[in-house]
Amino acid sequence: MIASLSSAVSTAPSFPTRPLPARTGAGVAAADGAPAGEATADGPPVAAAGGQEKGQLSEADRQRLQSLQRSDRQVRAHEMAHVAAGGSLVRSGASFSYAIGPDGQRYAVGGEVAIDTSPGRSPEETLDKAARIRAAALAPADPSPQDRQVAAMATRMAMQASMELALRRDGTAGTAAAADSRPAGAATVAAYAGVAATTGDAPAAAIDLFA
Repeated sequence: MIASLSSAVSTAPSFPTRPLPARTGAGVAAADGAPAGEATADGPPVAAAGGQEKGQLSEADRQRLQSLQRSDRQVRAHEMAHVAAGGSLVRSGASFSYAIGPDGQRYAVGGEVAIDTSPGRSPEETLDKAARIRAAALAPADPSPQDRQVAAMATRMAMQASMELALRRDGTAGTAAAADSRPAGAATVAAYAGVAATTGDAPAAAIDLFA
């Protein structure tokens, strides 16, 4: 999962790997009868005291071990996809939570990657940043619900930036149009004034038409 770090928000929501029966966090711990470890930085599996040798495992334990090994591979691949896509937005490497297998080894059953999700300094920068946040959130083959929430947040951020750009363009265009219309209006008034002078009509009526 991705943990988003925003300069405007003190909390750090995360991109969790999608919960899968018998493959993630509490599900694995409950199925295997072993508590999941606390979320820590990645490291090599550490054998727990009392673990059975692989050759001494029962058939049920071997199946649980295979499930944990599969979970470990998938969780690590998921988080590495976030890291690779996040690039300079990544604020910390992947961290993992673990469960102890029947062989006494630690296996990753959950993880997160912290990224910066604050807006840019301009609408243009925000648009670019929002696209990168969304790409990082949806990089894994199986985005978690939290991943999709972060992607949706990035989409909203991009929409807001696009609206700001549109308002800015409209304001600039309106100012330019007003500036362009002043000389033309003055010339038109002068022309009507000339016609009025030759016909004896007062120029005020012509000017009022363009007031």
